[in-house]
Amino acid sequence: MADNIKIVYDGGKGEIIEKKSRFIGEVWPIETEEDAIRIIEATKKKYWDARHNCSAFVIGENNDIQRYSDDGEPQGTAGKPMLSVLLNEGIHDCLVIVTRYFGGILLGTGGLVRAYQQAAKEALDNARIVVKQKGASYKVTTDYNGIGKLQYIAAQNNITIMDTEYSDKVVAHCLLKNEELNAFEKKMTEATNGKVTIEKEEDMEFAISDGDVIVF
Repeated sequence: MADNIKIVYDGGKGEIIEKKSRFIGEVWPIETEEDAIRIIEATKKKYWDARHNCSAFVIGENNDIQRYSDDGEPQGTAGKPMLSVLLNEGIHDCLVIVTRYFGGILLGTGGLVRAYQQAAKEALDNARIVVKQKGASYKVTTDYNGIGKLQYIAAQNNITIMDTEYSDKVVAHCLLKNEELNAFEKKMTEATNGKVTIEKEEDMEFAISDGDVIVF
């Protein structure tokens, strides 16, 4: 996968009213087309009395799979505009469904496009969006003089120290993005006058959200 990929971690929901029509937008993280189909079918059962349940989804780091449905709305007024929201936001592996309860007033093609896009954006605004990053955990061993320097360098460069062990040496387990490793090694070597070893432990995919580390 690409080193950074923007995804929905926790789904979201949003709602708008446009000329008495109610538009309910919902987004979900998905991994496969089967996931999307299952959620679309469940949503249609949940909102069985709605006029339309329009959908769009993208799967793959290069948006390899793209699908959308107008579900009875005039062609091009719902599914494709919703898909464009996902693509413009750069979000991958995501499904958006907008359910419409018709309010009795026609919106016209332009009005429909705007309403479906707005409902999709409302749902995304209420979702937890994270950037899945490619990196690894590293075992960083130094002496007691070096730990303060490690903590400073990590804080200055937004590097996560997951755990620290104290014995005759100090061992810290750090989470680094792939592109951070060379600069980190150089800074730590200079700061400790070479009194540091950095060993790769395991490759990881992770995200940082509100200060929390999410490991995939």
